[in-house]
Amino acid sequence: MELPILYEDNDLLAVHKPEGLAAIPERDPSRPSARRLLEAARGERLWVVHRLDKEASGVLLFARNAEAHRYMNTLFEQRQVRKVYRALVHGRLEPGQGQIRAPIRMYGSGRMGVDPERGKPSETRYRVLEYLDEAYSLIEALPLTGRRHQIRVHCYHIGHPIVGDPRYGDRSVQQRYPRLMLHALSIRFRHPNGQELEIVAPVPESFQQVLDALRTELAASTTDHSATTSSPSST
Repeated sequence: MELPILYEDNDLLAVHKPEGLAAIPERDPSRPSARRLLEAARGERLWVVHRLDKEASGVLLFARNAEAHRYMNTLFEQRQVRKVYRALVHGRLEPGQGQIRAPIRMYGSGRMGVDPERGKPSETRYRVLEYLDEAYSLIEALPLTGRRHQIRVHCYHIGHPIVGDPRYGDRSVQQRYPRLMLHALSIRFRHPNGQELEIVAPVPESFQQVLDALRTELAASTTDHSATTSSPSST
């Protein structure tokens, strides 16, 4: 599997990770991961700079040396990295923009959840880009903190789980969708050389196909409903 390279220099490497591929090696060593594939293909060691869920797609950043790794870790710790995600959530999310502040901690089996007493402070900013009728909302999400599954947990917490999420939401509903509708669109930070750098991963075809299919389905449903309500009643 070849991972599209979005950016590369002597310090950093950014790739477009597809959904379904782990960022780092999992417990089962036979399963592929982005880091393992890249290290094998390039013949070099890579350091993971940030997390990206296996089920999500988008920008995945690696450091190519220990010094760059330490530098990027410091930026993340000081919240000097701006990450932007694209997500499709269930329902009509209102208000159209806002911030979700809800402490998160780990529960069993790798599942995260909100816990006001024992959770770590977590904050996500969001903005609705498009309403798909009353059924879905396409949003831009900016995690201001970096908890595991943060955007997924926060959306679920406010009653609007991300479409296709296998962990959060009604499983019987979520399994109808072919992928988790969460995409790491961009990452912006100050490069070790002092310049501002923004790396963008275009929305993949798999994400767009789900969106287009849902738009078509909702449009057909609206047309059928209009035709039914406007037809004369029989006597």
